[in-house]
Amino acid sequence: MRRISRITVAGAATASLALALSACGGTSTSSSSSESKGDKGLAIAYDVGGKGDQSFNDAAYAGLEQAKKEFGYETADVEPTEGETDADKEQRLASLAKQGYNPVIGVGYAYAAAVKGAAEKFPDTTFGIVDDATIEAKNVADLVFSEEQASYLAGVAAAKSTKTNTVGFVGGVDIPLIHKFQAGFEQGVKDTDAKVKVIPQYLTQTAEEGGFSSPDKGKSAAEGQIEKKADVIYAAAGLSGQGVIEAAAANKVWAIGVDSDQYRQEALAKYKESILTSAMKDVAKAVFNLAKSVEDGKPTTGIVKGDLQTGEVSLSNSNPKFADDAELQEAIETAKEKIISGEIKVKSS
Repeated sequence: MRRISRITVAGAATASLALALSACGGTSTSSSSSESKGDKGLAIAYDVGGKGDQSFNDAAYAGLEQAKKEFGYETADVEPTEGETDADKEQRLASLAKQGYNPVIGVGYAYAAAVKGAAEKFPDTTFGIVDDATIEAKNVADLVFSEEQASYLAGVAAAKSTKTNTVGFVGGVDIPLIHKFQAGFEQGVKDTDAKVKVIPQYLTQTAEEGGFSSPDKGKSAAEGQIEKKADVIYAAAGLSGQGVIEAAAANKVWAIGVDSDQYRQEALAKYKESILTSAMKDVAKAVFNLAKSVEDGKPTTGIVKGDLQTGEVSLSNSNPKFADDAELQEAIETAKEKIISGEIKVKSS
């Protein structure tokens, strides 16, 4: 049931939303019969790369689509713009909240300052942020994941699949969040086969330099690793990861995808036979669950963590060559059980 405070604020003129958002990123909205009541539901603001990255942002959009279908309300999703500031992001979130969207979610750690600022201005709106754990506010949910655990399993898969004893890791931006992916992956590789060498590489030092949004950078990095005999490459690089997958396919080596099941992504269909598996985190589920908590009148706040035990991080089994490899599956399942039990403690840095 929608809360009265939401219905009240939702009466604001929709024209102001269009005006505000035109200055800080494009938006798309979807509505149903609930629009006549003035109800508005989930809104998300995308991270670098925007919708269509076949990864992180698209997973968030899937959660929005599920909420729209189940709750029958109006939703909004907003694109980022090049060179935007924290103030631009905060204005975007505040504009959505002012129009009555609830919850409002910033997709990506870069929204931390913006979510904090907007949440202070709109205490009756529930805000969420994906991939951050630093915001302490009564109306904010930090939707975080144990990426290092899924990455450890990706490392097991890589070590079991390499024929050259050399594998690669491509990180989009050299930041603590992506260090979690690298740390888990390297530990999984080494615990499985100490003889296997891992070649790590980061595309940029900052997101503004395009580390998460430049397939050409990902492709070039992967080609360099392939020249050094890497025959399995794990990319944690957002849209840039598409370039890694393209290079892997062109050189007949394995790629490991990230965040979404990239084997099933339509835009990557021509490369899918080269995608061994994907280290997934269920951003869609986290986004939907926050929307549901608001819809039920009991908004979730604080740190909400997804891991192997909750099933919100995992490896995909879509590629039959991966799913049908009994030895590989046994090794992954054994590692998973040991992580859940605490026998294996996965590093995050």
